[in-house]
Amino acid sequence: MTSAFAASFSLEATRPSDADIAAIAGVLPKGTAVYLSAVPGATPAELVATAAKLRRSGLDPVAHVAARRIAGAEHFSDLLKALRGEADMRELLVIGGDVDQAGPYADALAVIQKGALGHLGFEAIGIAAYPEGHARIPPGRLEAALDEKIASATAQGLRVHIVSQFSFSPERVLTWLRQLRGAGIAVPVKVGMAGPTSVPALLRYAKRCGVAASLRGLVSGVGAGLVGQITTGSVGPGRMIDALATAEVQQRDLGDIAPHYFSFGGVVETACYSCDAASATQSQSRAMACPNSA
Repeated sequence: MTSAFAASFSLEATRPSDADIAAIAGVLPKGTAVYLSAVPGATPAELVATAAKLRRSGLDPVAHVAARRIAGAEHFSDLLKALRGEADMRELLVIGGDVDQAGPYADALAVIQKGALGHLGFEAIGIAAYPEGHARIPPGRLEAALDEKIASATAQGLRVHIVSQFSFSPERVLTWLRQLRGAGIAVPVKVGMAGPTSVPALLRYAKRCGVAASLRGLVSGVGAGLVGQITTGSVGPGRMIDALATAEVQQRDLGDIAPHYFSFGGVVETACYSCDAASATQSQSRAMACPNSA
């Protein structure tokens, strides 16, 4: 049941090395979207070079654009031209960025409205959403901003999808998805979930990203006999995948959804897991690249 839902996945990478890119290119299906996180301190040249390597490897790079980190409109335009020209990038994930404003863009909506993305050759954008809420933004404002971003991008002829913050609570994600659809938002949703990694590492990321409560619920729900094993081992998003796949088949009210994996445990490990979740049949190239796969 899980393979149909899990088949059209995407994943995130943070500063993947040349070796990482070569490894995941041998694992992932051609054309898989690999989102490049907005890393403080990373230069535009580094982002462009990494995106170009992913493209040459047969993957589809998608850059995170953090609005409040953009120093100036001209610099931003130069970056987008380089991403189009050198990496054939056609899609961006536009986020606000949890930092103070550095330049002309106060938030993601301002980038969509003023960034001339379509004129520079971009065809689609992703926008962020938060099933568990956002520590700095009231729920009402989150909902209004989502509507405004979708309307602005659509008016410019850009295709839109949503990328959600990762969560460990299938129940909360399902409720959020149904609220989204009930509000008339029908765009595709990439459902954020953490790829396999250790609970201590997940706790660090979860606390930083405001989703620690649902991770604590996951750990407490596995039973006392397994807590020690999980804490010292690794945890994957299997429960989330199973719940969403089941709901998609039984209720058919979730619309166009697919997994979006955050690679906290390493991009190669996440790529292997993603492929295993999508299909129980492994190719020879994947078996070689993922020697620990079952």
